[in-house]
Amino acid sequence: MSNLDEFLAGERLDDVVFFVSDAYLDDDSRLRSVGTETDGGVRLILDGETGRSAFEAGTGMGAMEFAKTAMGADGEIARSLDGGVCPFGDDDADGGDDADGGDDTDGGDDADESDANGDSNDAHATQFVFAFAEAQNEEVGGIYADGDVVHAYAHCTCGESYSHKWVIGERDE
Repeated sequence: MSNLDEFLAGERLDDVVFFVSDAYLDDDSRLRSVGTETDGGVRLILDGETGRSAFEAGTGMGAMEFAKTAMGADGEIARSLDGGVCPFGDDDADGGDDADGGDDTDGGDDADESDANGDSNDAHATQFVFAFAEAQNEEVGGIYADGDVVHAYAHCTCGESYSHKWVIGERDE
């Protein structure tokens, strides 16, 4: 089982995932030597403190501050944590918001029409993703009572950030 599979199974609750796209990352970045190359960039799975430091070094912003800003918009982040579908992308194309899974008959950027990273439009390509998992907490309630929860946050080339969370084991891809 890969580190990503372990993370997505809730077996690495103390770790974080940090993905940086090739377009955002310098060719000679040290992150390339410590991460796993993907089709669109580099993904790192690191212990929490190291991961937050790597995120700050790679993006110039604090991980938790970034997460707080991204929580303001619900988007769709790939289960592979290396891409997403910006909820602001459809606003540029047709003024509509298809992020809720609505019928998109105008050729907009639905998740199933995107490439492997969910980035079908360069104006709305994922620059980086930060994710962590939180253990089940029945006292908090909501989805937290249903199981461990993945919190994922992405930043888009349009300048917007968005988030997506799901209960481990309940999300199909």
